[in-house]
Amino acid sequence: MLVEMTNCFVENDSVASISLSEISSSSSVSDRACVHWGCVLSDSKTTAVFQAENDLLENQFFIKTICLSEEAGDEMHIVAVCDSVGASKPLPIATLRHCMPMISFPSLELIPPVTFKLCSGKGPVFISAQHITLNPIEMTEGEEDDEEEDEDG
Repeated sequence: MLVEMTNCFVENDSVASISLSEISSSSSVSDRACVHWGCVLSDSKTTAVFQAENDLLENQFFIKTICLSEEAGDEMHIVAVCDSVGASKPLPIATLRHCMPMISFPSLELIPPVTFKLCSGKGPVFISAQHITLNPIEMTEGEEDDEEEDEDG
């Protein structure tokens, strides 16, 4: 049975998962939201787009894993990505085959909107990612002072 992943909120996400983006540990967790996102690419759906809902927040999007389905054929599967700051041409980030069916990314951050494209192969290919939003307006005074010191020194 194939289940397509969709956006879902994680209520009790740990602060450790947020540390990937090196967000200051002094800001409160209530200013952050962590959403796990996923999609399936196949010959019937070769592209998927992640679009941030609120552009007023700081949006960070981290690709976690790209994985080849067991049902996929023994052919080369190439997944490319294009983000809002990248070139208009998608950049290949994963080449999968049954001998190497999964790639993990420790901290590949992209700026939304992010478009994934299955350039080669029929899939299915599963992509999982993490979307973190941070409200920059609610930073504490200590964080603002830290940022000023970083810029000066």
